[in-house]
Amino acid sequence: MNGIIIINKTKGYTSHDIVNKLKKILNEKIGHTGTLDPMAEGVLPILVGKATLISKYLINHNKKYIVKLQLGIKTDTADSEGNIIDKKEVNENLLNQENITKILKQFLGKQEQIPPIYSAIKINGKKLYEYARKGQKVELKPRQIEIYDINLIRYSKEKKQIEFEVFCGKGTYIRSLCEDIASKFETVGYMEKLKRTQVGEFKIENSITVNELESNISNIQNEIISIEKIFSELNKIELDNKRLQHFLNGVRITENCENGIYRIYNINKQFIGLGIIENNLLKRDVII
Repeated sequence: MNGIIIINKTKGYTSHDIVNKLKKILNEKIGHTGTLDPMAEGVLPILVGKATLISKYLINHNKKYIVKLQLGIKTDTADSEGNIIDKKEVNENLLNQENITKILKQFLGKQEQIPPIYSAIKINGKKLYEYARKGQKVELKPRQIEIYDINLIRYSKEKKQIEFEVFCGKGTYIRSLCEDIASKFETVGYMEKLKRTQVGEFKIENSITVNELESNISNIQNEIISIEKIFSELNKIELDNKRLQHFLNGVRITENCENGIYRIYNINKQFIGLGIIENNLLKRDVII
């Protein structure tokens, strides 16, 4: 059983929890392509079997989220699970569709973002949240991110909330984005709710919850996206028996193609795995 299952993670579970649950259900080696906060829900691509070997190709995917921002309150974790550390008035005159849209669009493009102190980024071998839990201060350096699209979904003057959809690149912290957006409204804010709807080409409409998977385990194969399909847009190389044996043994073989990743097939059109060409030499990468 090798491939990817698109799990719709429910709130309250860590990514590690999901991995452990699926290990018990499937009795296979399991991995994932990127952590999703316990308070968040949505798309979590799970790697099954030999698909754990392709995680290096999937961690840089762009992501899409639906976010609910609460204005007027600041928490120490920048989300709804933290302790309130500040409150500030919200100018309701700024909460209209035209102005909210204008402010959101200011965040389009490449920009510098300071990650939240409660994050897994490592400094001097320790994760930031480890410093935060001990009350230790650490210098947070900005990192470049990119927002490709951001759109207002709805807002509430009464609740002082803004819900929006954001399409962003790797390394974007939505909690930090919420605080930065709140500052544009001359107030503070935190991430009230987060739902990830897309990771690369993996979309929430094609996902399944762990409970649904467990109750329909006999049809598990229908939920698995094969490694071959995941890389279907790559060019392919067909190897005869002799060259294939060299390839499988780790011997680099001559192949006059451009540098890059290729799908490898035998003479019977059977998918073997992935290979990498560098300077006209093909080497094995992932074998299924």
